[in-house]
Amino acid sequence: MNGASREALSAARESLDALTDNTSVDAGELAGELAAVTALLDREVSLRRVLTDPAQGGEAKAELAKRLLSGQVGGATVDLIAGMVRSRWSQSRDLVDAVEELANTADLTAAQKAGALDDVEDELFRFGRIVSSSNELRSALTDKTATATAKGELLRSLLGGKADQVTERLIVRLVTQPRGRSLESGLESLSKLAAARRDRMVAVVTTAVPLSDGQKQRLGAVLAKLYGRQMHLNLDVDPTVLGGISVRVGDEVIDGTIAERLDEATRRLAG
Repeated sequence: MNGASREALSAARESLDALTDNTSVDAGELAGELAAVTALLDREVSLRRVLTDPAQGGEAKAELAKRLLSGQVGGATVDLIAGMVRSRWSQSRDLVDAVEELANTADLTAAQKAGALDDVEDELFRFGRIVSSSNELRSALTDKTATATAKGELLRSLLGGKADQVTERLIVRLVTQPRGRSLESGLESLSKLAAARRDRMVAVVTTAVPLSDGQKQRLGAVLAKLYGRQMHLNLDVDPTVLGGISVRVGDEVIDGTIAERLDEATRRLAG
């Protein structure tokens, strides 16, 4: 997002934080209602265009949103959406993306309040690794001929009782309502959003053998000092790296593996 949409999203995030800071607000319930609004706006193109039409006054759009949503979702959700449509959006699609982000953030906030945010972060990462290692599972979850109901049932059979409820809800929504994203990019976005709940960055660490607790703590401290922010480590073991360590933070890769050094030596000899 850029321009007006970026400012509108920033304001919406602040409104959501203010809502979920209130102990009387059920963040999980709020997440479900925001997800339902996301599905509505994604489906009804003409509606989202009206709600983001710069030629219409903000109060008129807010009143329309209230009339449509009152009685369908709770008052907190109605007020949040009304506030969002008062803002200006660069593209109508940006409004849908923003509501979806708030739905996911509300669910992650519910996990944080329950002390389960670390578990959710790890489970999202592990599920991504499982998908990347199983072409059969990935095909089943991305099959355009399969119904959303069938995909949801498959995921619940895989995750039910084995993962946190928030993890299950996030993944089911991503798979059943992909909105043009790949499964991998959707999972990565969720992982980054989870890390942002505590203003942390995510580092994907690949090693030939598992790291000890002491090594994890030292690596986390080094990366936090390097990037100036607390770092969450997603750990992956891959024997093919032959030793050493590879760290990816966003688009930046810090590679100190033996395999990388061998490749570099080979390139130099070939050159």
